[in-house]
Amino acid sequence: MSAQEFDIVVYGATGFTGKLVAEHLLKTYGAEGDVRWAIAGRDEAKLKAVRTEIGAPFALPIIVAGAKDSGALDAMAHRTRVVITTVGPYQLYGEGLLAACAKAGTDYVDLCGEPNWMAAMIAKYEKTAKESGARIVFSCGFDSIPFDGGVWFLQQEAKARFGQPLRDVRGRVRKMKGTFSGGTMASMLATFEAVRRDPALATKMTDPFLLSPERLAQQPNGEDITEDADIDSWSAPFVMAAINTKNVHRTNALAHHPYGRDFTYSEMMLTGGGAKGKQRAKSALGASNMQRTLLGFAPTRALLTQFVLPKPGQGPNKEQRETGMFDVLYVGKAADGRTLKAGVYGDKDPGYGSTSKMISEAALTLKDTSRQTTPGGIWTPAAAMGDALIARLQEKAGLTFKLEN
Repeated sequence: MSAQEFDIVVYGATGFTGKLVAEHLLKTYGAEGDVRWAIAGRDEAKLKAVRTEIGAPFALPIIVAGAKDSGALDAMAHRTRVVITTVGPYQLYGEGLLAACAKAGTDYVDLCGEPNWMAAMIAKYEKTAKESGARIVFSCGFDSIPFDGGVWFLQQEAKARFGQPLRDVRGRVRKMKGTFSGGTMASMLATFEAVRRDPALATKMTDPFLLSPERLAQQPNGEDITEDADIDSWSAPFVMAAINTKNVHRTNALAHHPYGRDFTYSEMMLTGGGAKGKQRAKSALGASNMQRTLLGFAPTRALLTQFVLPKPGQGPNKEQRETGMFDVLYVGKAADGRTLKAGVYGDKDPGYGSTSKMISEAALTLKDTSRQTTPGGIWTPAAAMGDALIARLQEKAGLTFKLEN
């Protein structure tokens, strides 16, 4: 039995995704079972309301701690083995809790897709986390578990079958039904605002090795359309590649280059074959470029924030979450030309239904992962938990990882 009072604390449980995390834990593990957990946030009345709304008993503990209240965050970190935080944008609200966990030796998982902030936190807190034993794991939702884990799974299978890793891997989103969360959009807007204040960040954001301790092989360009002739489809840029590629390369570095030092990775979305597929790819590229141009313009960001984009805490209804899904293809080629394919599938809306299950099970996998296997530091999901995470996601979170012909 751990000395801490709780196994898991869900910080941000009054938010849309945080509430879904609490619902998943309650449905899967109960309120008074083998997993000892609590919900936390800044507003006690709202936490009590969430406890009632999800059908949890009065005995489910509540912890009150504001994102800027260092004393309360420190106290909370000392009470639990792992903190799940869904409170973003992390570059606005995340550092206090991360710092508290790093100092206390408490494990931490989040949904961060803000590489500028992640890079800053690695530089600032990795030494502290290593010394305390805290395992800090960023990006434990749709960005970047299916992508980071998908590459890991494919590479493990390649080494088992070929005796060598795949030098080149392509991730291709085949299908995705669902919406981005209000929190994700808020994070994107906060990142654009950070770039406005510090234009040097724009160059860093395009660097696939921004989160990696070293820069290795030249990487493919994922910012234009390309024809993937071997899978009979054209491909266009995928908006989340900017964070996922960075996590994939950090995994390779943290795990001591199991993918090789000449490893390349590109991530895009499929648009179909032939002339129609090419035209759809061009249209998607044009829309992507227009979106970036508009979001880079401050008055447009203000207008979108006020009138158009979902707010943090907003999200789709239950039917929309339940009928959502995602399907990602991975195609890899070894140095000797042999190839291998795998698919990763999720059974719920990627931004909410699947994400809430993924971060929950990532936290529980981390809890059960030996500190000899994964010592203190700032990690990616695959480097920290690898095969154990993939197994748990398949058992508990509705994900499927499988090889394809």
